[in-house]
Amino acid sequence: MPRCYGKVPCRLWLSPIGILYLSTFWVAPVMLHPQCLDFKPPFRPRRELEYCVMYKEFGCCDYDKDQELMTRFYEIMNNVDYYGYATCAGFVMELLCQECSPYAAHLFDAEDPNTPVRTVPGLCPDYCSQFWSKCSSIIPFLSDDPHITKLKEDQTRLCRYLALDDEDYCYPHLLSNQKLSQNLGRVQSDSEGCLQLCLEEVANGLRNPVAMVYANDRTHRFFVAEQVGLVWVYLADRSKLERPFLNITKAVLTSSWEGDERGFLGLAFHPMFLYTGKLYVYYSVEVGFDERIRISEFRISGSDMNMVDHTTERVILEIDEPASNHNGGQLLFGHDGYLYIFTGDGGMAGDPFGKYGNAQNKSSLLGKVLRIDVDNNHRGPLYRIPPDNPFLHEQGARPEVFAYGVRNMWRCSVDRGDPFTEEGKGRIFCGDVGQNKFEEVDIIEKGRNYGWRAKEGFSCYDKKLCTNRSLDDVLPIYAYPHKMGKSVTGGYVYRGCEYPNLNGMYIFGDFMSGRLMSLQEDRRTRQWKYNEICMGKGLTCAFPGLINNYHPHIISFAEDAAGELYFMSTGIPSATSASGVVYKVVDPSRRAPPRLCHYDPRPVTVKSNLIKFVPQETLIGIDLPSINQPEPQPTESYDWLQELIDRLAELGPDPTTPSTTTTTTKPRRKNRRRKGKSRIEGVPEIQNGAVRLVRNDHGRSDRGRVEIYINGEWGTVCDDLWTPRNAAVVCRQLGFRNALKAAKNAEFGEGRNLRILLDDIQCEGTESSLLHCKHAGVGTHNCAHYEDAGVICGN
Repeated sequence: MPRCYGKVPCRLWLSPIGILYLSTFWVAPVMLHPQCLDFKPPFRPRRELEYCVMYKEFGCCDYDKDQELMTRFYEIMNNVDYYGYATCAGFVMELLCQECSPYAAHLFDAEDPNTPVRTVPGLCPDYCSQFWSKCSSIIPFLSDDPHITKLKEDQTRLCRYLALDDEDYCYPHLLSNQKLSQNLGRVQSDSEGCLQLCLEEVANGLRNPVAMVYANDRTHRFFVAEQVGLVWVYLADRSKLERPFLNITKAVLTSSWEGDERGFLGLAFHPMFLYTGKLYVYYSVEVGFDERIRISEFRISGSDMNMVDHTTERVILEIDEPASNHNGGQLLFGHDGYLYIFTGDGGMAGDPFGKYGNAQNKSSLLGKVLRIDVDNNHRGPLYRIPPDNPFLHEQGARPEVFAYGVRNMWRCSVDRGDPFTEEGKGRIFCGDVGQNKFEEVDIIEKGRNYGWRAKEGFSCYDKKLCTNRSLDDVLPIYAYPHKMGKSVTGGYVYRGCEYPNLNGMYIFGDFMSGRLMSLQEDRRTRQWKYNEICMGKGLTCAFPGLINNYHPHIISFAEDAAGELYFMSTGIPSATSASGVVYKVVDPSRRAPPRLCHYDPRPVTVKSNLIKFVPQETLIGIDLPSINQPEPQPTESYDWLQELIDRLAELGPDPTTPSTTTTTTKPRRKNRRRKGKSRIEGVPEIQNGAVRLVRNDHGRSDRGRVEIYINGEWGTVCDDLWTPRNAAVVCRQLGFRNALKAAKNAEFGEGRNLRILLDDIQCEGTESSLLHCKHAGVGTHNCAHYEDAGVICGN
């Protein structure tokens, strides 16, 4: 039973429609796009509401706002007599409390920042008529909108003014709309169970960002490492320091080849960094003719808290690498305070080293999880062996080994544990990249064998080893086949504050397929339930600052000092391509209550120039209104730009050819002035040799399939003899300075609706058009559309 306060009898607090509705409201407790008046998702109040009790479980008001609305209620009702009080109290309460509704932004027309917020929520006609017939005298006290005051004597005009364009959202009918009231406050999913999440861009312009870590020093800085050997500092406001935190590019072994696994691979701050100033890095080096893994310790500069003292490097450990792949790369400190090092099996394919491979050989440091103690190492040995390491006393085994039988674990993390019960605290999750059939996720346990090369995922790889009874391997918590992805990127168990629905969800991805995935443990059965993660559809991500797309090559995951979850991906997996972006994972269905997740960063003394963060990514599939840019009236203005676009479309692409733009084009405005002479009659015809970039997935406009305009038609280009010089001609023609890639094999889709117009192109790189390069002749070719050429351009 709701608690009631003040002099108003409980039975008078709700109108008959409100009472009828509340009996069913929480049976199917969310609309497709719940949103509060602050343009953010709803939440569950920390303290129980006393006035707007119908929204005490989920809505847009905390206790302070609830008290504010109660005070306003009494101020309004002090202007009426007993009869007015008894008749109108319920109406007034319902109208005031709609500020607490999960649908408040819809009810008050607040989704568009350019329109004034209503003073009275949008009302359904029948409810408005009932309210007016009983309580029209109270309207001036409820709203200071002069137009409402002017119309208060005219029921028809007033209710028309208070109506919403979309009747699905008017009060109180939205409460009984099953389409809008399903699973309110829960993570939304599509018909196939794919969870609908959103992203927030945090950093960009990075070259293969392989790691993002925090220093645990209360500054809430985050540090992003690039594969080339640079580490950058970002402040809590996301501005970047112009001077790098660490620069060991001259020592790091890597290349610009796409998919090169060598380079700067791991970074970890000492748990007591605030006092020790120590951090550890994992990178590839070349010593003579040998390639090695190097684990080094550095210390922070004594004069600049945002820079490493490069002279303090001490090499903790070096391991020979027999091949250039499978280099591992994860460093982390466990809850026990020890440093964990995750190495690959040495490379090549199938771990061919020795009788059983490196991973099963405990005398080798490759294919292992290592655990060492780096505390108090300023004198004596650089590291010590923890006394409970499992193979400390086993003859022939390396004492550093904590677990073995791993192939190439790429990205591991420590579970912080449930914020209330600490359940799961200290578990180490890893993604282990498979050979040719399966990718897997493991929880690392002391002394356990993770099966490689005997097993890959749940299946046998080396059948002889697999049947060995002494294998005693631990199975992964999840494995997926290569039709879903071919290179797992381990993630994190979400334990942040901002998105309560995600608590306990392990979120990870795949580098090759770009798939985002999640696992959730059933506490009763201890089984892990899989759900794919999709970007929110429709209005799901239509909040300021959110986006619903990302670059496909997922390199790494991260969490910040507050436990919020991030991942890093790139459009071009090369250590020299500045196409890497850091994204924050956002649940648009529910947020934490206001001020619950507030923190005050420790001050940072900055001695470098700051580069302000400027987002580059955009929400696709929907146009959000921009602030302070009012929409022109279509009946009074002439949209010459749209007219130009329309005419060029008529002259140019086949209407079935996909566009390259990443945002949705606005539909042609109705009633646009078309009489008289067109203002673009003098626009020249498209010139022979003009090019455009097209991709079938409507991605970024700096890359795509090359299509060329010749003799009145658009056509594709064959990739025979397609080189970076050819690509450079296309990119410069489109206004870019460089060609980052000459794409082949229809990487950006096939242009099947078009003819192949050029083949065997040979450019010097200085030509103004592909037509000026050597080629087989217009329309002459010996290829098919699966060989359509493409480019990736950049500046």
